[in-house]
Amino acid sequence: MVSYLRVSLSFIFSALLISPAVSQSCSSQTFSGDKSYPHCLALPNLKAFLHYSYDAANTTLAVVFSAPPSKPGGWIAWAINPKATGMAGSQALVASKDSKTGVASVTTLNIISYSSLVPGKLSFEVWDVKAEEEAAGTLRIFAKVKVPADLAANGKVNQVWQVGPGVSPNGRIQPHDFNTPNLNAVGSLDLSGATTGVFASGGGGAGNSRIHKRNIHGILNAVSWGILFPIGAMIARYMRIFESADPAWFYVHVSCQFSAYVIGVAGWATGLKLGSESKGIQFSSHRNIGIALFAIATLQMFAMLLRPRKDHKLRFFWNIYHHGGGYSILILGIINVFKGLSILNPEHTYKTAYIAVIATLGGITLLLEAVTWVIVLKRKSANSNHPPKP
Repeated sequence: MVSYLRVSLSFIFSALLISPAVSQSCSSQTFSGDKSYPHCLALPNLKAFLHYSYDAANTTLAVVFSAPPSKPGGWIAWAINPKATGMAGSQALVASKDSKTGVASVTTLNIISYSSLVPGKLSFEVWDVKAEEEAAGTLRIFAKVKVPADLAANGKVNQVWQVGPGVSPNGRIQPHDFNTPNLNAVGSLDLSGATTGVFASGGGGAGNSRIHKRNIHGILNAVSWGILFPIGAMIARYMRIFESADPAWFYVHVSCQFSAYVIGVAGWATGLKLGSESKGIQFSSHRNIGIALFAIATLQMFAMLLRPRKDHKLRFFWNIYHHGGGYSILILGIINVFKGLSILNPEHTYKTAYIAVIATLGGITLLLEAVTWVIVLKRKSANSNHPPKP
């Protein structure tokens, strides 16, 4: 038995050693024909590699970029950003495989912004462009680039790389993930090759900072719009039915909603900060719902100051305004939390946990709704049996 286990473990270990995903390295990659590239970088994110050579005399950079797409049938991209360190403004080469012919090809993208991913001519010359598919679905991009004079004089260029899930029928690439490896797929490329094997990252700290802010943004807004506001609404609807809870229910309701508003404003401000630091990245529906939530919730805060007496002639209209705004916040808040979760793309545990919280609150709501109607009907029955004396 022990001998069998040893043989099995040895087989598994050997299989791992020869597995392409594990053994892939700069030295293990070969190219057809007489092509050779003296410099190679094992890029730190997305399992990507860059082989290159640079002719300083004519400022020509020859590159081979390889990476596995995030999903079968997906795309890979390598780019130079002449003026910044992120994807916006990059001059990109994007490789994908045609779903019908199975042939890999390269498209050039002048990425003005993240919302404008339309094929177009690059700001510098590029030629000898082609794409190949390796084993296990990995794609390669071959190209020669005329490095702009100012970048050549500096001896370094800002490179950006990325992988995505697929290409739509009209040729537009589908958005990539916004996980940490994707956000950190930027850096500086030393044209001389002096840092071959040593990668100079230009986005690790900034990327991690953005991830941290995004997580804070998500937590604040999930707690505020997605949990506390619904709880506050439940307090107002179901505590007030008990005569002994008046006026305590009102102060508990106001305290809960005001806390939710303060936390929500903090989350909203974090979102504005993220937007200002992520030029070109837009999640329009998520942003617009967030703005609407902030506006409606701010009006709700004014409702506390403008609340008329119960016997006031304007109380009926105030109730419509207050209840309508409250239910709008409930619906939009929960919708936007799910939109935010789809953007953050966290582990399924977080989404499952929020669904469990909402399901629990929904179950409690149904129970309290039933109890409320029972109490109301009993009171009506008692009042009808004992009419007030004249």
